[in-house]
Amino acid sequence: MAAEMSGGDLSRLRQLNALAVIKALQGQDSLTLTEVAKRTGLSRASTEDVVRELLQKGWVTEAGATAGGVGRPARRYRFRAEAGRVLGVDIGGHKIRAVVADLDGTVLQSARVPVTPEMGRLERLEAVDRAVTECLEGAGLTGGEIWASGVGTTGLVDGAGRVLLSEALPEWTGVDLAAHVRRLAPAPVLVENDSKLAALAECWRGVARYAKDMVFLLAGLRTGAGLVIDGKLHRGFANASGEIGALPVLGWIRAQEHLSAANGEAGDVFAAARNGDKAALAAVRRYVKDLALGASALVLTLDPQMVVVGGGFSRSADVLIEPLKRELDRWCIRTPEVRMSALGDEAVVLGAVRLALDDVEDRVLDGRSPLVSHL
Repeated sequence: MAAEMSGGDLSRLRQLNALAVIKALQGQDSLTLTEVAKRTGLSRASTEDVVRELLQKGWVTEAGATAGGVGRPARRYRFRAEAGRVLGVDIGGHKIRAVVADLDGTVLQSARVPVTPEMGRLERLEAVDRAVTECLEGAGLTGGEIWASGVGTTGLVDGAGRVLLSEALPEWTGVDLAAHVRRLAPAPVLVENDSKLAALAECWRGVARYAKDMVFLLAGLRTGAGLVIDGKLHRGFANASGEIGALPVLGWIRAQEHLSAANGEAGDVFAAARNGDKAALAAVRRYVKDLALGASALVLTLDPQMVVVGGGFSRSADVLIEPLKRELDRWCIRTPEVRMSALGDEAVVLGAVRLALDDVEDRVLDGRSPLVSHL
C-alpha cells in the first residue's frame, strides 16, 4: 500500500500544479479547461480546482467563452500578465540598460544611459539610478509597484547580490548591487553575472530554446561563459561556474587584444576581414584561436548540444562562426552545433527579466504570491 501524502506534500503538489497551469496559459490568448488539462497532464477536475484558486488569487481571469457547438459554450481563461511588473537591469562597461516587463516577459518600457569602462563606482551607480528612474517614470510606475528586479553585471557575484570580484570595471569589487537597487524598487532584487544571464535568456527567448545542455560564450571587449545543464542555469557551489577565463594559459584575458593590435576598433577589423584584408583576417584567426581554446575545454567537459556565441562581437557572425567551428573540430571529440545569439545586446537585460520572473514564480510555489498583497 502506498504511503499517504502528508499535508506538506499535498500543499507542494497544489503549488506545482498551480505553476504548471500558469505556464500553460502564459503567452496564450486564452485556453479552455480542457486545453489547459491537455497541456499540463492534469485531470479536468484537478485543472478546474487549480484554475478556480488562481481566479481567486488574481493570477488568471476569464476571457469569454467559445462560441459554436452543442450545449453551453466552454469558458476560456487567460493569464493576467498585466497584473504585475518586473524590472531588469544590465550594468555594462559602455551602457546601463533598464527595462520594465509584464509577467509574460514582454518588455513595456526601456531606458539606456551611456557610460565608459573607466568610470568609477559612484558615477556608475548614479547612471544605474538614472536608467532605472527614467524607465519607471516612462512606464508610469513607482518602485513600489515592481514585484521583483533582476540585475546583470560583470564579475563574480555572491548569493546576496554583492560583487565579489570584478577586474573589468574599476572600484566595482565589493559593490552591494542588491541593496542599491532595492532603494529604488524595494521588492526582492536578484543579481547575477552577465554571461550567466545571457545564457538564461538564450534558453528562454533565443536560439537555444530547444537545447538542454548549452555553453554560452560572451564574445566582446571581455570574454566570459555561461553554462546550462539539463535545462537549468548552472551556477556551481560558490556561483563561480564558467569562470574558465581566469586561467591565463587559455588566453581569454588577452583574446580581444588581437583585434585592437590590428590598428582599429573591433568592428572595423571584422569589416576589413569581411572584405578580405589579410592583416584583419590574421587578427580574427588569432582571436578565434584563443576563444576556441577555452570553449573546447568546456565542450569536452560538458558535451553540450549547442555552443552559442553572444556579446558585442556576435554581430560579426559571418566572420567568426566558421573559423570557430574549425578550431573546435581540432580539439573536440564531438563538435556541437555552433550558433550566434539572436538577442545581441538585449541578452543580458532579458536574462535579468527572466531572473526576476523566476523569483515571482518561486513565490507562487511556496505560497507567497505577490498578488495577495496587490489585489
